[in-house]
Amino acid sequence: MASRLPSDPRRLYVGLMSGTSLDGTDGVLFDADTSTVLGHVHAPFAHALRDELLALNSPGGNELHRAALAANAVARAYADVVSQLLELTGTSRAQVVAIGAHGQTVRHQPGGFDAYTTQLLNGALLAEQSGIDVICDLRSRDLAAGGQGAPLVPAFHRAVFGSPGQDAAVLNLGGISNLSLLHADGHTGGFDSGPANCLMDAWIALHRGEAFDADGAWAATGAVLPELLDALLAEPFFAAAPPKSTGRDLFHLGWLQPHLAPDWKPEDVQATLLQLTARTITDALQAHMPRARQLIACGGGARNRHLLRTLAGLLPGVAVESSDAHGLPVDQVEAAAFAWLAYRFVTREPGNLPAVTGAAGPRVLGALHPA
Repeated sequence: MASRLPSDPRRLYVGLMSGTSLDGTDGVLFDADTSTVLGHVHAPFAHALRDELLALNSPGGNELHRAALAANAVARAYADVVSQLLELTGTSRAQVVAIGAHGQTVRHQPGGFDAYTTQLLNGALLAEQSGIDVICDLRSRDLAAGGQGAPLVPAFHRAVFGSPGQDAAVLNLGGISNLSLLHADGHTGGFDSGPANCLMDAWIALHRGEAFDADGAWAATGAVLPELLDALLAEPFFAAAPPKSTGRDLFHLGWLQPHLAPDWKPEDVQATLLQLTARTITDALQAHMPRARQLIACGGGARNRHLLRTLAGLLPGVAVESSDAHGLPVDQVEAAAFAWLAYRFVTREPGNLPAVTGAAGPRVLGALHPA
């Protein structure tokens, strides 16, 4: 059920997120004054669009044309979610200040003179179809200022999950895992720690034709392969110091395949990939926030109970819990963060944290497509 709308309608924003896991679009109606979600809609991508977005993560023929068509398709999928969200909450388009839309990441190449990041979305088409101002391309300005362009959610995590005097971490488990470090003294850190679901999803799709390993049930039937785990943990990204971010550019089946032996059981590889996700997260947390006693998980991977149990086993003394227990369901957190970033754009306040991304300074993030 949707909550009652605030008396001041100009506080309302829509946040739209489609992440590296490619499971579809999450949309929220967000009250910027109270940082509360008033309604949520999830819509899976059509199979053909999902397949094309996944293919566009790798070089291929006629990429410019295909990427433009995919950007149009993402805009139409987003517009459908906006319509559903407004109907669900009884909200008119005129009541929404702006849409904060992430777009679909297909390339992420931070660092150096030629750094860039690509989130496919035709923002003009989304503004035309929704009748609402659209703020998108939220990562490029941070990269232009020398940052990683990611992660952008730690400032939002501080706003909604931070507790004075307590070290706590927020873990987003999408295709990639990223940590927000909410230090007791008010300092906020954060970085991508490595793969979350992307490798597990790709492996189960290859061997069982399933989009994801529900609850980690298939991984739970396998045994961790120590030789494979050690080989994967040798990836230099894991040992690199923050600021750092990553994506499917690095973590994909082509990265995994050279380390595999032909006699290994697929379920044992899946178990090892889940252990890789858990180990890289716990190693990062222990290295950068050893006094943390709380880990708040969100994103689709937070519904993987086997993964959360594995994390808890590797982190004795740390309460590993879902963001649901903190008032914001796991599948709403990132969409709410991008609504919040749209609010920061409208009020001309910085959306990035230079201590997280490595940018030269705070920057207002995003590009506006007026309705």
